[in-house]
Amino acid sequence: MAKEALFERIDETEPRLRELAQTIWETPELGLHEEESAAALIEALEAEGFEVESGVGGMPTAFVASYGDGDPKVGILGEYDALPGLSQKVSTERDPVERGGPGHGCGHNLFGTAGVGAAIALKAAIDDGTVEGTVRFYGCPAEETLIGKTYMARAGVFDDLDAALTWHPGDLSTPWMGSSNAMNSIMFTFEGVSAHAAGSPDSGRSALDGVELMNTGVEYMREHITDDARMHYAITEGGQAPNVVPAEATVWYFVRAPDREEVERNTEWLRDIADAAAKMTQTEVSERFLTGCYDYRANEVVSEVVWENMREIGAIDYDEEDYEFAAELKATVPEDQIESNLSEVPEEVYERVRDEALYPEPVEAYDRDKQMHGSTEVGDVSWIAPTGQFSAATWPPGTPGHSWQIVAANGDFAQKGVAYAAKVLAGAAYDLLTDRDRLDEARAEFEREIGSGSYETPLPPEAEPPFDVTQMQG
Repeated sequence: MAKEALFERIDETEPRLRELAQTIWETPELGLHEEESAAALIEALEAEGFEVESGVGGMPTAFVASYGDGDPKVGILGEYDALPGLSQKVSTERDPVERGGPGHGCGHNLFGTAGVGAAIALKAAIDDGTVEGTVRFYGCPAEETLIGKTYMARAGVFDDLDAALTWHPGDLSTPWMGSSNAMNSIMFTFEGVSAHAAGSPDSGRSALDGVELMNTGVEYMREHITDDARMHYAITEGGQAPNVVPAEATVWYFVRAPDREEVERNTEWLRDIADAAAKMTQTEVSERFLTGCYDYRANEVVSEVVWENMREIGAIDYDEEDYEFAAELKATVPEDQIESNLSEVPEEVYERVRDEALYPEPVEAYDRDKQMHGSTEVGDVSWIAPTGQFSAATWPPGTPGHSWQIVAANGDFAQKGVAYAAKVLAGAAYDLLTDRDRLDEARAEFEREIGSGSYETPLPPEAEPPFDVTQMQG
């Protein structure tokens, strides 16, 4: 099967893929609870003869689907979790399907589906003898909570890969060459003594005071960390009534920095501040380590293979109706938000895309040597195997992610991006599986830049997937 036949197979399966994407869009599920979404993807893979291992890394909705035999081994990563509070109909006005319910405001209904489509197409190439080796699809839950791939990595499921590929819906089709911030996610719980706040405050010890003093200490800490480091927090529990001294209070921290070393250094400082706050308030403090991830390292060789396929495939085939709906959605986004969301785009690209409802043509990578302030646990995979990823233009340029406008798009025209992304993933995997020299070059670069054995899980031995925590944003 030539690569063109691979693309034709994806075209043939596109109606099934869009149906699968729509099914996941209609049943949005939060991280670590994506039972129906994972089951739908597994069913599609098992129907094609893939061998599926479920419950990977202690997470029931994590799975690995494999087809083929022996080396080389190329993995395709997929996600399928939704976001809280973003329920939305396919409409140009804010109109939830279920008020307060979840919605696919990051396009993960497209994300996992495209990976499955690519894996199924590659299965046909293995069957006809064009491709030798193994293709794997990794069903990765809870990306929005930055949990899935980190716990899967601790379980060792990526260790024998020759290369990994992934993508993400976005407003432009372009390879990702920049880095992301490494991160720790930790909850600190203070325990004090309750008392009547007016009648006997002297007999109480406020856990909330501990939280507030900790947060104050962190505000002073900010002056003495690097400009690219970030710390943000939310008080998840702070008491229930003003006339009761809170006996328990919890604050939840994200600690981000350009690399793991700085994240660990800042985390230790954070722990010192928590301990000091507990001493000042005569309370006790404990921590719950939820997750941590590495910075993303793009492999130049694998990323170039991705870019070659993006250029070969060309633009996503949107029609006039798609452009009209996208333009109406974009009109609901304030001008300053659009400009802010496009602020990292080079001027020449900005001029081309600023006023477009959709920009389906591939754009050469423009984020090389840039630091993304957000985080992704694709970073962990990139420290284990040579990794490449890209975005596909499924949203109007400048539209903010994690918004109701994105949910509406993902239930409509954005689903045309599934076939496009599947072709890029399948084409890049095909090239790597059939060209051992490229794989060897990718491995040589990986060894120079990272080195085998450099990855150590950021998770402490006692850490378990936090099934009760679904509100985190990546």
